[in-house]
Amino acid sequence: MSSSSTAWKDAGDADDYHSYDDLPERLIGYPAVFHALGIGSSAVRTVLDHGCGPGKVAARVVEASGARVVAADVSPHMLAVARERHPHPRIDHRLIDGGRLAFLDDGSVDAAMSCFVFVTVGEVEGLHDIAAEVHRVLRPGGRYAVLDANPRSTGIRFSTFRTGDPGRVYTKGERRGTRLERPGGAAPLDLVDHHWPCRTYLDVLGKAGFTDLDVHEPVLPRHSTLLGSRPAEADHPPFLVVSGGKG
Repeated sequence: MSSSSTAWKDAGDADDYHSYDDLPERLIGYPAVFHALGIGSSAVRTVLDHGCGPGKVAARVVEASGARVVAADVSPHMLAVARERHPHPRIDHRLIDGGRLAFLDDGSVDAAMSCFVFVTVGEVEGLHDIAAEVHRVLRPGGRYAVLDANPRSTGIRFSTFRTGDPGRVYTKGERRGTRLERPGGAAPLDLVDHHWPCRTYLDVLGKAGFTDLDVHEPVLPRHSTLLGSRPAEADHPPFLVVSGGKG
């Protein structure tokens, strides 16, 4: 795998990422995020998807609720794919410029999420910047949830992905390879992310002012056959969901 961090610099990279079949995320990760945020309830009318990528998660929010979604990303190419593949009248795609959510007022969203965003950031200061800006735009009483590959499950081969090399221990912020399997015989997609321990997520959200912090490591129910017979997702938590509220 490459030793440099993945950068979404062209449209081909964004298309490749969109082609990944995120079945484990759909079955395990995203439902945990939606539950943590109360998506589907009448109290959540506007959702910020910070780091929306090619737009799959934002599309699932509007499918699961009547909420409006502000889908924001730093990559124009990711946003182009999102607009083309997942257009919806309740999704507003926006470019994040200089780390600021200038298009959102203070306290203007009911809930916020960052799915597979923190692992793309190589410096902890960048994580603090994201959390602080999300805290600014979130209304009092709203919640923020961060979803990433579980740092305690590195090296485990899950149904469609593996993050990190088996038997290797990673340090805080260290580059960590991720392989995403793609359907239809397409070549796997190799990415390079960063390893952040669970403690880092808690520290970042706490410093930004979030309280009532919660850590959830969901697994696939053992009776489920949706990922085949006895998948790794039934024995090891593939994802980490850390959430907190704005007082």
